[in-house]
Amino acid sequence: MDIAAATPAELTDFWFGLSPQRWFGKDPAFDAELAARFAALVETALQGGLKEWLSTPSGTLAYLLLTDQMPRNLFRDSARAFAGDALALAAAQQAVDAGFDRALTPIERVFMYLPFEHAEDLAQQDRSVALFERLAAESPASAGYLDYALRHREVIARFGRFPHRNHLLGRESTAEEASYLAQPGAGF
Repeated sequence: MDIAAATPAELTDFWFGLSPQRWFGKDPAFDAELAARFAALVETALQGGLKEWLSTPSGTLAYLLLTDQMPRNLFRDSARAFAGDALALAAAQQAVDAGFDRALTPIERVFMYLPFEHAEDLAQQDRSVALFERLAAESPASAGYLDYALRHREVIARFGRFPHRNHLLGRESTAEEASYLAQPGAGF
């Protein structure tokens, strides 16, 4: 994709034309497709570019896909998967504070709120839960996302970080974290 000619709408039209299974599943072919189409945009955003996209709700949403969601696909199973988390969280905070989320559809709002859910910070987790509670109240079809927010918050409240990231980030797991990680379904 030509970065100079890229628009937020191209990115969001592509992303929201996919099924949730594609968004959240582990599929090397899909990761490769994303890399072929959007790696240059992801790199530009991670290097501090595309800030002009943050002036509108749809532009911010596209920026969040580039900094929060797509690095998890492009850099799966590496520390770099979380490289955009701080940028995404700052953009999401600014957008929600400005009410940008209110201009989006319920499923678009999910992706505006995910940077809060991905944060290894209890205050941000509390905000995530509050945002997903409001979304579930306004759009009952979105209630499943609240369950994930609650589960993420529970892990941060218990450990102060996501133990499943430890090996990727070069962090040593505590005995309690190792015990947690040994349980079926632990981590995200």
